[in-house]
Amino acid sequence: MKSWIRYRSSNNRVGFGLLDELDQIHVHDADMFDTPISTGEILKVGDVVLLSPCQPGKIVALWNNFHALAAKIGKPVPLHPLFFIKPSTSVCATHVNIKRPKSYGGKIVYEGELGIVIGKRCSDVDPGDASHYIFGYTCVNDITAVELLNEDLNFAQWTRAKSFDTFGVLGPCIVPGFDWRAASVVTTLDGVERQNYPLSDMVFTPEQLVSHISRDMTLLPGDVIACGTSLGVGSIKDGSSVRVAIEGIGALFNRLI
Repeated sequence: MKSWIRYRSSNNRVGFGLLDELDQIHVHDADMFDTPISTGEILKVGDVVLLSPCQPGKIVALWNNFHALAAKIGKPVPLHPLFFIKPSTSVCATHVNIKRPKSYGGKIVYEGELGIVIGKRCSDVDPGDASHYIFGYTCVNDITAVELLNEDLNFAQWTRAKSFDTFGVLGPCIVPGFDWRAASVVTTLDGVERQNYPLSDMVFTPEQLVSHISRDMTLLPGDVIACGTSLGVGSIKDGSSVRVAIEGIGALFNRLI
């Protein structure tokens, strides 16, 4: 299955294209989300640096969207998606270091997730039409400075705790038409498996998420909905590496420094 990637070439040119099974990039021009045009140029993936596969204006990230996690923490499944926003400045790519904020010395945690990439402007969409607005799927590592969440007992600081630079890891590619129903998210920390959960356990499906969220805010091409995580979230020590993989999409690999 072909997938879309963004890259930086050896001459520092930023581009995008379709990655085939032979690890060749079929370079395209114009707009990835609006009739991209093949240039006929082919690059080898080993000759470029992978960037985040899209540049979202916002990441809408879910909380408590898996039945297994809701049962473990003793919370009812929500009637409407529970979400927060990560800004565009938090986005980073695979093989980019996650940077500990200079102002924070506490626990930092990983959350391996499936990401939905929006393909066209989306507002007040019915569930039956939502699939038409999904461009494809990617991997997400939703990084959190977890001790900031309840630092002030008067106000839960979800956005602050999750919005530092490099805390929104996306990639390595976008796969259109991905069948998430049979897939699992596998997260390893320093080579040891920490998460392995089925995406079929989601409370709200991707189509339902797109529909619900589009009624709360307009979603734009390139925006990402992070579908939430399940069991196995844990902390990352400085110097440790975390890998988030979804078979059929690929894997993210990042180190905390």
